[in-house]
Amino acid sequence: MGTATAGQQSRATAWRNWAGNVTATPARVVTPASVGELQEAVRRAAEDGLKVKAVGTGHSFTAAAATDGVLVRPQALAGIREIDRTAGTVTVAAGTVLKDLNVALAREGLSLTNMGDIMEQTVSGATSTGTHGTGRDSASIAAQIRGLELVTADGRLLSCSEKENPEVFAAARIGIGALGIVTAITLAVEPVFFLTAREEPMGFDRVTAEFEQHFAENEHFEFYWFPHTGNCNTKRNNRSQGPAAPPGAVSAWVEDELLSNGVFQAVNSLGRAVPATIPSIARVASRALSARTYTDIPYKVFTSPRRVRFVEMEYALPRERVVEALRELKSMVDRSGLRISFPVEVRTAPADDIALSTASGRETAYIAVHMYKGTPYQAYFTAAERIFTAHGGRPHWGKVHTRDAEYFADVYPRFGEFTALRDRLDPDRLFGNDYLRRVLGE
Repeated sequence: MGTATAGQQSRATAWRNWAGNVTATPARVVTPASVGELQEAVRRAAEDGLKVKAVGTGHSFTAAAATDGVLVRPQALAGIREIDRTAGTVTVAAGTVLKDLNVALAREGLSLTNMGDIMEQTVSGATSTGTHGTGRDSASIAAQIRGLELVTADGRLLSCSEKENPEVFAAARIGIGALGIVTAITLAVEPVFFLTAREEPMGFDRVTAEFEQHFAENEHFEFYWFPHTGNCNTKRNNRSQGPAAPPGAVSAWVEDELLSNGVFQAVNSLGRAVPATIPSIARVASRALSARTYTDIPYKVFTSPRRVRFVEMEYALPRERVVEALRELKSMVDRSGLRISFPVEVRTAPADDIALSTASGRETAYIAVHMYKGTPYQAYFTAAERIFTAHGGRPHWGKVHTRDAEYFADVYPRFGEFTALRDRLDPDRLFGNDYLRRVLGE
């Protein structure tokens, strides 16, 4: 059985996402080697009465890509199609992994303006779910899209931009797979530049009191709070003249192993086995941090490897509400018997004009909560979600949440615009699944 070769199809064994919290058994898997083959796969699925979903690298924590119909793996649709230096754009096939795109752009002396903190996802998977980094002025990856191609339910290839099919473009940049299968994306790029990162431990009370000041003074500001402590680690990224001065070996080890990978894995395994140890570990780990400054090209500053598997919930709040919500989260954790081994992450984004973007129409800040894979997360996430929704929060489309279409119609002013477009492009719900039924309605 196994995975189909390019252009072939196979009966699939169970598909599992990166975190292992979502599984599905599709009727067949298709790995198209061309857009034409993808169009044919969509037409054939419709004839056979099967739903169709495309899946990237499975980094979503929701069942957005799960299907018992036809699972499309777009990995053979990869690579840069065109670089237009005059327009400042790159057109890339949808199955391209962000890491490969960043390396290729750097070779060409180009860079994305902003990125999330991992780059293992496909370009289409990351943009379709609204993946973002942190930025005062620069927004999510989807907000950097200048054009896209989409295979619709009738097998047509639709080109979309501000000038061509603009109403589809307004929605499809973050389409959650509901409008069709994205085959290519044109992204804005700029000449490669340097970022200087300043990481600095800071107390919870100080960083929350000074949050607006840090936000205003830095192009990219984020911080991590360690539950069961009053300790945070802050990170400011700002453009600089360079030259590159990557982190030293010791500080790189602290970031990559203590906070992200090898040692962090061991610490989380201990915490899962003996939860009572978690507060003590958190105090030691958060105190082990020291300030450091380094300079490099953007993707090497924005992103870092993440080998420790986890489950995540993230909510976008109006920026003016984030400090209050975070303080409520800390009080809840302090009062509860919960044992949280992962830091809580806080980032920002400017308002954008994408219908279902978590930053649509409002200045935004994000709070992300994580739990180690295999650890019961429901009690923590339920309590956190209660706080976030009380502040008008919008959950990340690719991360754990329990909200439904009724809730989204309330927190997204343009929700009806999106669902009306879906009714027009996919009236028979060829691209539907249980997740989309919950979040978008029938």
